[in-house]
Amino acid sequence: MKFFNIHFSYSSLYSASTLFAAILLLLLSVLWAPSPAKAAVMEPSDIVQKIQVTYEQAKTLSADFKQSTAMQLSSRVKQGSGSMVFLKPGHMRWDYSAPDQQVLISDGETISMYFAQSKQMIVTAAKEFLQSDVTYSFFSGTGDIIKDFDIQDPDLPNKDTENSYLIKLSPMKAHPHVAYMHAWIAKHTFLINRLQIVDHFNTVTDLFFSNIHIDFSTYNGQKIDDDLFFFTPPAGTEIIEQ
Repeated sequence: MKFFNIHFSYSSLYSASTLFAAILLLLLSVLWAPSPAKAAVMEPSDIVQKIQVTYEQAKTLSADFKQSTAMQLSSRVKQGSGSMVFLKPGHMRWDYSAPDQQVLISDGETISMYFAQSKQMIVTAAKEFLQSDVTYSFFSGTGDIIKDFDIQDPDLPNKDTENSYLIKLSPMKAHPHVAYMHAWIAKHTFLINRLQIVDHFNTVTDLFFSNIHIDFSTYNGQKIDDDLFFFTPPAGTEIIEQ
């Protein structure tokens, strides 16, 4: 690995990369399944099976998101928002519009993280960045929720039982960035509208999704194709290759 004189905040990079890896672990396999809801009570394993079947058929997914991150030993809550898009296999893009512009993007071979505030872009190999077989399998579009996660009843109360299911997912294999996750799944679509990620330091990241679209052809006015997953930073941006 190459070493560079990096001037940005390590905590900012760690937060972004941790969230990115955690989401790669799940979203490419669970944010997909439009399916009629059933009136009968469903077990967590039944919910996951329904999601998995439709995920295997989906080509693209896009959504708006709002994010909050709370650290155990801090009263400060970090907020963020933007939009994201996935194209199977292995293509993904997160566009943060607040609190400042950030672009997290992958073409399946490399991952690039652009930070407008620091005028820097970090580029690293996707497989090396993901650090685990489970994460990489989701990133490449070959993930299997049933095999890769321990599916459990939630630890949290579901305050919206009329409209959503709540399940807990813990990685079968130890993951450096994820201890466990809770997912809220809309009953009428089987789409996740909230994802809560807890790391090994009890840092809690909540993601709320809206305007979720399956197999749309455009994203933010652009065609969803390979070109969408290539980002050219502004002139003067420091490129840091790892």
